[in-house]
This record gives sequence, structure tokens and C-alpha cells, in this order.
Amino acid sequence: MAPPVGRRALLADAAARLAAGGVASPESDATTLLAHVLGTTRGGLALVVDVTDEHAAAYDVVVARRAAREPLQHLTGSAGFRRVELAVGPGVFVPRPETELLAGWAVEQAAPQDAPVVVDLCTGSGAIAAAVADEVPHARVHAVELSPEAHAYAERNLAGTGVDLRLGDAFEAFDDLLGTVDVLVCNPPYVPLESWESVAVEARDHDPHLALFSGQDGLDAIRLLAVRGAALLRPGGVLGVEHADVQGESVPAVLAATGRWHEVRDHVDLAGRARFTTARLAR
Repeated sequence: MAPPVGRRALLADAAARLAAGGVASPESDATTLLAHVLGTTRGGLALVVDVTDEHAAAYDVVVARRAAREPLQHLTGSAGFRRVELAVGPGVFVPRPETELLAGWAVEQAAPQDAPVVVDLCTGSGAIAAAVADEVPHARVHAVELSPEAHAYAERNLAGTGVDLRLGDAFEAFDDLLGTVDVLVCNPPYVPLESWESVAVEARDHDPHLALFSGQDGLDAIRLLAVRGAALLRPGGVLGVEHADVQGESVPAVLAATGRWHEVRDHVDLAGRARFTTARLAR
């Protein structure tokens, strides 16, 4: 039997391999992967001194996959999002920490209202819908996803939450809710086709392209949202939409050009980058 491997040496070697592969957060990812292989938490690793040869071999495999830029969340099968844990994997867009800000905005808008109607378009894994349902339990939350593969993940993540989840086109769905929605939120595809080469390898090679790209300038879906959103919301209802950091002026301009939206405002993320736009439907 091979002797056990020291945890610290194993983590240091893995972090070096991940860094060499271009992973942005090698130490953190190395820690998360070892905790996953050992079936413990990141905090629980502090109690681990040695790792068995069997676990070390399994760890070597997942580290190699991560070094090849397979998404961390595909390897662990889950992604944390605000207060919820989501099942993710091939076929569904992995929710980003930046999107938690948009979800938080939706929570803030819905929470003070009595039985607010909240709609999450392009729900993907169901991240925003799950967060709103969790944090605003009196809300009536609806969500829609076009991809059958992503919809299957959303079904799993939204099971038992009371969210009305549908399979279909985000910009044609919910005819039964026209003019009644209080809060409309959307994380649409918004990457310009011309920016293909600049997209991170994890997203470009593993996230579904349906969730990433939206025409030559990246605004096709947002143009559809500007029109459909005006039909779904009640007068005075609010819209929040995520966008690329280079679209902090173009997305508000799309909404303003329709003449239907007031209080159009862009918001930055924690790094100070333009991240999402909000607006209120004219009364």
C-alpha cells in the first residue's frame, strides 16, 4: 500500500498545475476540488493531514481537467448563488457571482410588495428565480428557458420552490401574464459574435452558445426584451437586465430609444464595471 500523501504538498502541487494552465484562481480551485474529492467542506480540509493514495489519484484526474480549463462547477456539479446551491453541468450556463447583484436588485424590488409577480426570462439553471423564491417567499415567481438541456437543470433546482417554470422562447412566453408583472429580470445572451476570441475558455468551450452570443453587437436579445418587457410589465413595473461590461451605454440606449422606459439607470459590479441596467415602464 502506498503511503498517504500530505495535504499541503498535494494542494501546492495542484495550485501550481492550475496556475500553469491559466486558471484565474488556482489556490482557491485546488482547495475546492480537494474538498470535493474528499467529500468535505473547504473548512473541513483543515482537519485533514494526509490523503490516501486512492483519493490522491482521483484528485489528480480532476486537477488535470481543471488545468485544461474545464469549469470548476462542472467538476463539482454545483454552484453557489446567493443563499442557494444549484446543480450545474454540461448544457447549462454556469451562474456568475456578478449576477448575484442583479438577483439582489430583484429581491429588493419585490420584497416590499404584497404578492409581487416576478418573471425571470432566460432562467438557465434557475439561479435568479431560485434566489427570489428563497428570499421573497411571498412572491409569485415565474421562469422560462429555451434550451431543453438547461431547462432540465432548472427543473431540478426549482423543484419544491413553487416557481412556475416553463420551456419556451423568453420573448414569446407568458401571454397569460401580459400587463401584470411587477418585476421582470433577465440575464440574456449578450456577447457580440465579434468578441468570440476574447471570451474566457471556460465559457467559450463549455457554456452553451445559446446562452452567450446575441448577434454581431450582442444586443439582439436586449432589443427583443425592450419590447416584450413593455408588454409583460404593469405600468410602473420595473425591469433589470444584465449586460457585458462594454454595454453600459448601449443597453440603456436601446431601452430609451423605445420611448416606453423611464428611470433608465446603469449599475456597476463590485469591480466597478458596468454590469446591469434597470428601468421603469412608463405609466
